[in-house]
Amino acid sequence: MTLTTNPLEDDKLREECGVFGVYGHSDSAALTALGLHALQHRGQEAAGIVTYREGQFYSHRAAGHVGDNFNQESVINQLPGASAIGHNRYSTTGDTVVRNIQPLFADFASGGFAIAHNGNLTNAVALRRELVQRGCLFQSTTDTEVIIHLIATSTFDTVVDRTVEALEKVEGAYSLVALHNDTLLGVRDPYGVRPLVLGRFEDAWILASETCALDIIGAEFVRDIDPGEMVLIDEDGVQSMRPFPEQPRKLCIFEFIYFARPDSNIEGRNVYDARKRIGAELARESGVPADLIIPVPDSGVPAALGYAEQADITYELGIIRNHYVGRTFIEPTDRIRHLGVKLKHNANREVIDGKRIVLVDDSIVRGTTSVKIVEMMRAAGATEVHMRIASPPTTHSCFYGVDTPTRDQLLAAQNDVEEMARIIAVDSLAFLTMDGLYRAMGLPGRDAKTPQYCDACFSGEYPISPTDHSGNISSDQLSFLTQLA
Repeated sequence: MTLTTNPLEDDKLREECGVFGVYGHSDSAALTALGLHALQHRGQEAAGIVTYREGQFYSHRAAGHVGDNFNQESVINQLPGASAIGHNRYSTTGDTVVRNIQPLFADFASGGFAIAHNGNLTNAVALRRELVQRGCLFQSTTDTEVIIHLIATSTFDTVVDRTVEALEKVEGAYSLVALHNDTLLGVRDPYGVRPLVLGRFEDAWILASETCALDIIGAEFVRDIDPGEMVLIDEDGVQSMRPFPEQPRKLCIFEFIYFARPDSNIEGRNVYDARKRIGAELARESGVPADLIIPVPDSGVPAALGYAEQADITYELGIIRNHYVGRTFIEPTDRIRHLGVKLKHNANREVIDGKRIVLVDDSIVRGTTSVKIVEMMRAAGATEVHMRIASPPTTHSCFYGVDTPTRDQLLAAQNDVEEMARIIAVDSLAFLTMDGLYRAMGLPGRDAKTPQYCDACFSGEYPISPTDHSGNISSDQLSFLTQLA
């Protein structure tokens, strides 16, 4: 039996995936490996790179972190070419096996085609069933392969037109990078749920999930890829197409709360600054007398800083994280399993003892993490433990590329705030309101009719029909979806 050694992170919503692409640089594989390293937070299960040179595609895909798989010159040397795409995987669909590691590759009549996908298709099951009935043979269990088969079975002449037709049939969230021979493609879904940016490095063009991946290689940020936009990059430069009907912009608001790296900029907004503003708004809404503000590391740090500044209360690192622990270890007994929480985090007793503390975290999912943290703070001598959450209650599952528990496992879906406080055993508990979240994002509040972000995990209002998951939502939400359609 194994025990994950980061139990304070096991109760988080899992990041989706990260994608990276290069066109026009002799060190494309090395640049892609560096870009994926910067995007490691978006997927830790597996990584892969595909390159192209003179009519040939080269690939290396493996389970584990980028640094474990692309840290040797011999591996990079096996990936020649001036064009490359890469992918970090966290499995939102499909098992964690080699055949599911992206980029996926297929041979078409017009040449090779490699694709990497961040997001989740919400009608992939229905499409897969149709494709299998038509004779398609699937090699993986990922939703990304559905796109490949839709392209392969299209009757259009060019891969670009085939790709457009394929994406017109899919529902859900996607930011894609793809290589077709010596052309790099980038596409963002019409709602723009997942981010994708364009950069410039020397004479090369870069596509990436976040700007932090541009920073690591010294690339210049050019612009965000717009929702519904497809870019084609070849020897003639960047060509932009907008082949899909315009939809309301629905960038996932959880990118700002948790998913994106704090040093990234998304659609003109710095993530770190957004998180501090969220923390300040939280303090304005639900301040409480206390001696210390303590972040739950690492995702709670910016919000806790913002909270402390707004509340004018001392900020301290009351929980110390050990960054040098492996992912799993063998544990023979329940007692060792229980003690495993201290392998990754430990209370800073000298700071906490005798103090009234406010713990600031980004979210509560199942609640098991919060229970462990509060126990740790009590044991370290805290006289009062208050918890403030830098997002509204997570009451609904996400179907757009985030691995979310079903509603019966979400603590906030089953309990009100008072009951949650009792379960977690805190002196008080408060969440940021939905209006407060939108105010922190520079808006007057949430527009109930047309919210500017996708906030379905808080509101249950799904902007894109979750066709394959209708059994996991209520009849009221299905009615809402029918009205959207």
